[in-house]
Amino acid sequence: MNAAVIHRYGQKNLELTKIEIPKISSDDLLVEIHAASINPIDYKVRDGKVKMLLSYKMPLVLGNDFSGVIVKVGKSVTEFQVGDEVYGRPRKSRIGTFAEYIAIHKDDIAIKPKNLSFEEAAAIPLIGLTTYQAFYDIMQIKPNDKVLIQAGSGGVGTFAIQLAKLMGAYVATTTSSRNEALVKRLGADKVINYKNENFEDILSDYDYVYDTLGGEALQNSFKILKPGGKIVSLSGTPNYRFAKAYGLNLWKSLLLKFATRKLTDLEKQYEVEYHFLFMKPSGTQLEIIREFIEAKKIVPIIDRVVLMDDIQKAFEYSESGRAKGKVIVKIK
Repeated sequence: MNAAVIHRYGQKNLELTKIEIPKISSDDLLVEIHAASINPIDYKVRDGKVKMLLSYKMPLVLGNDFSGVIVKVGKSVTEFQVGDEVYGRPRKSRIGTFAEYIAIHKDDIAIKPKNLSFEEAAAIPLIGLTTYQAFYDIMQIKPNDKVLIQAGSGGVGTFAIQLAKLMGAYVATTTSSRNEALVKRLGADKVINYKNENFEDILSDYDYVYDTLGGEALQNSFKILKPGGKIVSLSGTPNYRFAKAYGLNLWKSLLLKFATRKLTDLEKQYEVEYHFLFMKPSGTQLEIIREFIEAKKIVPIIDRVVLMDDIQKAFEYSESGRAKGKVIVKIK
């Protein structure tokens, strides 16, 4: 089968090559992939930035979510059958969606929303699960809670605005002037043009911040929270709280504790909590998200769809940060 691989960490150019179709175990399904989406975790894996948490053998097929059709089921699988149209996010040890087929555990997929194309469905699994777990499991957003969503016009942000509004929150977001209409259409109540305004000078007394930027934007996010508030970050550094929950060994945990000591000081100063989120695959949660989508409460936002032959250019465009919504790779 055709696949996009890297042979070493730091290899910027993906290689299109032929590899063997994966074999499945009794709890797996073999899915013919029709479309996959590009996500920031793909660049981080490629560049070796998450080696402390995830270590892979080379050559490695990149790609973290997809949609497609089941072509083979394991002998212990009863929930799905050949021909089912599905979407999913493979567990972190089994990534590889930039390929024509993937072997995936039955718990990591769900039936594709019937009102979406394969390309639209591929935009959802990673950003959907990540945001669902941030908003429901960690923040536990209630109606009228105030939430800042950083980078509202990006792949994560466009989904997050819709889910936060669905949960009844008041939503502020940052974006550029050219994307203001988009985020307002998705439901944003307060839009901050990050090129002309500093959100920390405008916002105050917020319950939550959903951070997709890290760095200075993350540190400034502490300033707008009320005591007891929470920041959930996808781009910051994992802290000691995460290390313990993730089951990292002592030396890695202590290393992360040292690396995030400034964030810990900010937690204490502002009496808030900082959480680094590393999403967990969940077919069950994808079923819930499917219901939201089929009820037309959430719609995927896609910047462009490219063919597999153009995946390198698509990576470079997605990594530039200019995309409105998701960049999709059409595989079949």
